[in-house]
Amino acid sequence: MTANMHGSSDRLNRSYSGVPTFLRCDYCDDIETMDADYAVIGVPYDDGSPFVGGSRFCARAVREHSLRFGGGALYDIAADKEYLRDVLANRRLVDCGDVDAAPSRGDVTMANLTRDVERIRKRGAMPIVLGGDHTLTYPVVRAFDKAMHVIQLDAHLDYSAVVQGMTYVNSTSMRLIHQLDHVKSLTQFGIRSMRDMKQNADDARANGGRIITMPEIRRNGAGSIADHIPVGDDVYVTIDIDAYDMSLCPGCISAEPGGLTYEEMQAALGAITGRLNVVGFDFVEVNPPLDVGTGVTSYLGALTVAMFLGYIDDVK
Repeated sequence: MTANMHGSSDRLNRSYSGVPTFLRCDYCDDIETMDADYAVIGVPYDDGSPFVGGSRFCARAVREHSLRFGGGALYDIAADKEYLRDVLANRRLVDCGDVDAAPSRGDVTMANLTRDVERIRKRGAMPIVLGGDHTLTYPVVRAFDKAMHVIQLDAHLDYSAVVQGMTYVNSTSMRLIHQLDHVKSLTQFGIRSMRDMKQNADDARANGGRIITMPEIRRNGAGSIADHIPVGDDVYVTIDIDAYDMSLCPGCISAEPGGLTYEEMQAALGAITGRLNVVGFDFVEVNPPLDVGTGVTSYLGALTVAMFLGYIDDVK
């Protein structure tokens, strides 16, 4: 077991000490015997990133920066509200370590990921998946066997067609997800890049997808993210760090200007949890080798994951 932030009161547990599981939760080395409500699993994979690698270290960096949260809970001073105190005190969150990654074999790595998510779900826990690049969302979503919606917070569509057999790359994930029988709808939120192809946007819309661009978000507010989905429906959420404005995420190779502020991200995630039943989520594309200096992108990632988990548990 790790030295938990919710453990003995005589331990200081400074942010630079201890085993870097997410939020200092217990480490689970056997999913088959896991007893928890939430399970974190990392995917050290960036073979699907075509430009600059490094996001395979995302999960490790997010875990490390999550050690900076102390006191046995997350406290939002503006709202004067605590989150996750019961989760941490009663060991309802575990960290299952990383998926077994096979270098240059995306098919093997992603099969391992699907298997591990299936195991987590069979134990009754919600999967919280830390990337890696955005390739991983499709193998995670295919591990589910229930009808649900998918919401993607991202700068890019990731809706490219599979060409030359390149299935497991970060640009195809949403198109593959959209083809799964149990996915009822796909909402792509925060899209603004000029690097997407018109054909991909046309295909996404023709297949019934909803693309919500930044001008629409600025008109209607980030809280409108899920207004078109029936209240109470199941939803899987995937968060790319580049949904944020590029000024907030220098440690991301695909960052784009004109993105979400932190407050808009808060509003979007709060609206999702207030309206829908979240069955799992992932967070991807932090590139720690680019995140020089204080590691602000990795910290923002840890904050985003912890915040969303807090919102989810608050309505359970």
